[in-house]
Amino acid sequence: MNPSPNSTAGNGGLSAITGATMAAGNALTSTTNAYSSAAAVAAADPAADSSQNLKQVIHSVDKTLGLLHQLYLTVSSFSVVSQLPLLQRLNALVADLDTMQKLAENCDIQVPMEVVNLIDDGKNPDEFTRDVLNNCIAKNQSTKGKTDAFKSLRKYLLEELEQAFPDEVENYREIRASSAAESKRMAQSQSVLPNGDVKVKTEH
Repeated sequence: MNPSPNSTAGNGGLSAITGATMAAGNALTSTTNAYSSAAAVAAADPAADSSQNLKQVIHSVDKTLGLLHQLYLTVSSFSVVSQLPLLQRLNALVADLDTMQKLAENCDIQVPMEVVNLIDDGKNPDEFTRDVLNNCIAKNQSTKGKTDAFKSLRKYLLEELEQAFPDEVENYREIRASSAAESKRMAQSQSVLPNGDVKVKTEH
């Protein structure tokens, strides 16, 4: 008695699922071995720890995004023939997510919530960097304007005081000059600055 087509198809589907499961097991084993090897290399060279971990996480994220895209294409045009590729990609996705989680444990990166919110809104996270830079530039210009205003006020007061109290202003200039020279000498003796020099500002 010949086997029916349904039983043949069922055996074929069972074989496909078994093969996909075995392939996923091999993929999970290989990714685990790769993770262990990477961890051993990172432990041997602590200086390259952070950079290496970050590169591995980025590579894992890119690979997972590629798998998700493939799954989307497979599901959107699913047929009986697509069953085996679908199972293989699902198992590969599970293995990659497991690898990503293990790699992320050794990668300490602080991501601002503003960046996460921008990504959730479908916007480019580079906009956050641009906004931060623009805010820094604006605050720097504001601070520079205030500093220049105080310098102008100080210069004006010294000029007015010099006309009214020339002797006192001269004593003030001498005290400032001696104080600046003493600060320079102490900085040179303690090697506070890399070049051992301190700029002495002259009074105007």
